[in-house]
Amino acid sequence: MEIAMTESVGPAGQTFMLAQADHAPAETHAAGTEAPGGGHGAGHGAPFPPFNSSTFAGQLLWLAIFFGALYWLMKTVALPRVQNIIEGRMEKISADISEANRLKKETDAAIQAYEKELADARAEAQSIATAMHERSTAEAGEARRKLEAELNAKLETADAQIAAAKTAALGNVRGIAIEAGSAIVERLTGKAPAAPEIEQAVDASLAA
Repeated sequence: MEIAMTESVGPAGQTFMLAQADHAPAETHAAGTEAPGGGHGAGHGAPFPPFNSSTFAGQLLWLAIFFGALYWLMKTVALPRVQNIIEGRMEKISADISEANRLKKETDAAIQAYEKELADARAEAQSIATAMHERSTAEAGEARRKLEAELNAKLETADAQIAAAKTAALGNVRGIAIEAGSAIVERLTGKAPAAPEIEQAVDASLAA
């Protein structure tokens, strides 16, 4: 068997040396067969192709070709698609995060507005309650003052009526006492006393 070296140009311009085996016709063996129990058969089979050293150069060349084609497919087809998918998912995630932040800001603003309205309502209710308390207190004070004034007026009227009744009663008592004293003195002495003397005695008695 003879091995011939030939040059081959690769897809990238590289030059490879290819080994080609030139098999010679197999030698003929002597006719006849050995006796039973004698030697082995005449020839041996070819080696497994991947392990055949004469085809290593070709195998390396095709490995480089397939690796380059696979690299080109990965670079131009698969990796851009994967990159587009990743970028699309990153954009969607970024958009979702932005939307979540926007909703969070709106929620925070709504909560702040609600808390402000609640605080304003509480302050307004407190002011209304204070105003009503002050008004009711003022109305109660005014009513109390009016009632006290009415009671004082009634008391003054009652005091005047009592004083008038007392004066009238004292006047009636004085007149009765003068008449009774004059009658008693006249009955005892048989002579009517003088009016000034009886009045003076009655006034002195009532004063005591």
